[in-house]
Amino acid sequence: MKKGILTLLLGVFLASGLSAQTSPKRYFVLLADKANSPFSVNKPEQFLSRRAIERRQKQNIPVTERDLPVNPAYLSAIRQAGAMVWFPSRWANGVLIQADEATLAKVRALPFVKGLERDRALANARTAYTVSPSAAVTNPSARKLGETEGPLSYGLSATQITQLGVDKMHQQGFRGEGMLVCILDAGFRNANTVPYLQHLFQENRIVGTYDFVQKESSVYEDDSHGLAVLSVMAGYSESQLIGPAYKASYLLLRTEDASGETPVEEANWLFGAEYADSTGADVLNSSLGYTTFEDAALNHTYNDLNGKTSLATRAANWASEAGMLVVVSAGNEGAGRWKYVSVPADSPQVLAIGAVNAAGNRASFSSVGPTADNRIKPDLAAMGLGTVLGSPGGSITTGNGTSFASPLVAALAAGFWQAFPRLTAKQVAESLRRSGSQYGTPDNSLGFGIPDFGRAAAFASDSFSLVVFPNPFTDNDRLTVLWNEVSTTEAMDVTLTNERGQILMRQRYPADRLANLSLTPLSLSPGLYYLTLKSEKNQRTVKILKH
Repeated sequence: MKKGILTLLLGVFLASGLSAQTSPKRYFVLLADKANSPFSVNKPEQFLSRRAIERRQKQNIPVTERDLPVNPAYLSAIRQAGAMVWFPSRWANGVLIQADEATLAKVRALPFVKGLERDRALANARTAYTVSPSAAVTNPSARKLGETEGPLSYGLSATQITQLGVDKMHQQGFRGEGMLVCILDAGFRNANTVPYLQHLFQENRIVGTYDFVQKESSVYEDDSHGLAVLSVMAGYSESQLIGPAYKASYLLLRTEDASGETPVEEANWLFGAEYADSTGADVLNSSLGYTTFEDAALNHTYNDLNGKTSLATRAANWASEAGMLVVVSAGNEGAGRWKYVSVPADSPQVLAIGAVNAAGNRASFSSVGPTADNRIKPDLAAMGLGTVLGSPGGSITTGNGTSFASPLVAALAAGFWQAFPRLTAKQVAESLRRSGSQYGTPDNSLGFGIPDFGRAAAFASDSFSLVVFPNPFTDNDRLTVLWNEVSTTEAMDVTLTNERGQILMRQRYPADRLANLSLTPLSLSPGLYYLTLKSEKNQRTVKILKH
């Protein structure tokens, strides 16, 4: 496969036509504002699913202006100028259009247009495709925790499973039930027919599909790279292949055109991530990365690896800030001239995954760090040399690449988050980093090393059993308290003291208020304080910082 593939509420606005001029190209138009928008942050149900809203609420993430859809009036004006509208972007406040130079000039003259991404075309024109309705999005089915199916026979996939402690995760009854995982890739050829994925379809756990390359809902006739990725995560073939999150639900999105490499695929990555957000995905896996393009003038440089420059990296940052855990391949350039991670693996908010062999040693092709701003990358590593996976013909085979290490960690994360549902995405990421085999001595070859479910669970149980957020806080914040060790049948005393031990607040809360305990805004001077929670059986104290 060539290049960048590293081995609801979609908001799709249809085009009204295209100018008859010659040589149309595709441009990502950046808009100046969201003025006079018919959408409101106070009514997120207008553009986010209930599941997406609940994911944000659980993590105390507000809906902001960045989440508002592009102003429909702006899109209408762009069409009236003669451009074909492909997809708008909420987060970037932009729109991918197809236009010739004369039409582009009309679009750029519109008063609300700020400019162009990269100040030039991202790709040549494509044929306009008919848009089919995407698959309906439903809440994934869930199995009761602890409901086991007996010992699993991992067969050929045993090494990649046990290397991450996933066998222990499964033994405890966590297989991804109730979690929604989005995969951005180049296609999922025959995923709907191969035997090792039939359980997903029989149990209605493919909750949505969309192809951003062709503007259609089907993703099963294109490239097979995404099929391999999905098989690593969710495949189930007794004594051959069992994925870490074979009981999760999945959203399959095609954002990559395997026939070429243009920056428009980074725009597709953004559109896919927004779709995942609006659908309510918990974990997003992308075994894609970008360094060079067909037009060498558009190639990324090492200085672009600063966590904020490329469109795909900015999209990954926004996806993480929306409360999704984003896991990406580090890249396969470790033995080449480039050698560094690709974008969006340079994002400071994603888990970038390198590749190791069965013995836990780095695969020579696995891309390395540091980033241009001297951050450690990759973050973690998993088996990417000889990874057991499924083929489009239905057989079980093996493959090489960080493409297959990334979904192993993403699927581990899905099961781990299922086991610790009160954690935020950032806390899940921190738990996995802390569980790395070389957490104490991280490097730019394997980052913090190979994660392990047992070690991550131990860290989370000790560090995140009591969670107070936001922390640090301001006068405008209501502090929310989550304490795993307290049952909803116990009353709890809450005491706030300063560094000198003076009691500033003491209040008793009845059991029926502990499920979602919030403290009213506290008028305090900036500084360090101690919040003590005491029930009949337990007592914990946490430091909180006032800004």
